[in-house]
Amino acid sequence: MTLPKVAFIGTGGTIASIGIGPLDIQDYGAAGNVMQADAILARFPETSAVADVLAVPYRNIPSPQIGFTDWKNLCDICLRLEREHPDLAGIVIGHGTATLEETAYFLNLTLRTRIAVVIVGAQRPSSALSTDAGLNLVNAIRVAADPASRGLGVLVVLNDEIHPARDVTKTSTARMQTFRSADFGALGHVDTDVVAYYRHPLRRHAPDTEFDIAGLAALPRVDIALSHTDADGTAIRAFMAAGARGIVSAGFAPGMGTPAETEALREAVAAGIIVVQSTRAGSGRVFPGTRLREFGFLVADNLLPQKARLLLALALTRTSDPLEIQRLFQVY
Repeated sequence: MTLPKVAFIGTGGTIASIGIGPLDIQDYGAAGNVMQADAILARFPETSAVADVLAVPYRNIPSPQIGFTDWKNLCDICLRLEREHPDLAGIVIGHGTATLEETAYFLNLTLRTRIAVVIVGAQRPSSALSTDAGLNLVNAIRVAADPASRGLGVLVVLNDEIHPARDVTKTSTARMQTFRSADFGALGHVDTDVVAYYRHPLRRHAPDTEFDIAGLAALPRVDIALSHTDADGTAIRAFMAAGARGIVSAGFAPGMGTPAETEALREAVAAGIIVVQSTRAGSGRVFPGTRLREFGFLVADNLLPQKARLLLALALTRTSDPLEIQRLFQVY
């Protein structure tokens, strides 16, 4: 039987890391031993039982260092792979878990490939006792190869679960069940016998996207202001002074800051800066109430602040019209 062809792009992270021994499950980064994509596949030869996997080299980088340049490069690589391999069923990208959700969501908003793209990571290094790296990778390859994965946008696979890029977030520093989609749950599960889907994402996603990053050298500056008691707006005014074109307020639930923060955000709106109200709660919609409308604040729907930042930055590459930007938050 001919196996489906899947490309694997390695960018580093825990899934690519080797510690000093099988019980080194926390301080492994100090060893500095990070495998390229081909070495990861060689370490887990079971991957060859589920697909014909093509290793694609990329630079190994701690995920907190990943940003727009790497996202643009990954988009280019995915499109090139699709052109060069007409029989390619899907693409898997190995990634550190710290910023995995942001890479997944950015690609979900910008990547225009028709084949399935799956982001995968691990909570324990490949050398650790009971590492999750190998099974996560096998499962991600299975999901990428499955025809049912096409058209669902960028997917995230860890701990036998399939999550949509828009909703998923890391909820624990070290536990295996860290990636969750708080409001709506997983799309499905990767079981021994089948890739089982139970729902589909309804918000717009790759490849059906309005955003085009091909000609961009950088994203507009958008910052996040995290609300806390006694916050006086100093951070917001600093973002304004630094040239922010947008500010996401990670406010108290259900969507508000301190009076001093609100005053600073109103100054930002008066200066032509787009303000989007999110919350620090981790789930739930921000209601577009009377006060927010009077203040000129937009609402993030239920997007987490770090994802609202990405959508706002991309929106600002297209328009500065608040009504149009609010529409984008309603459909993506």
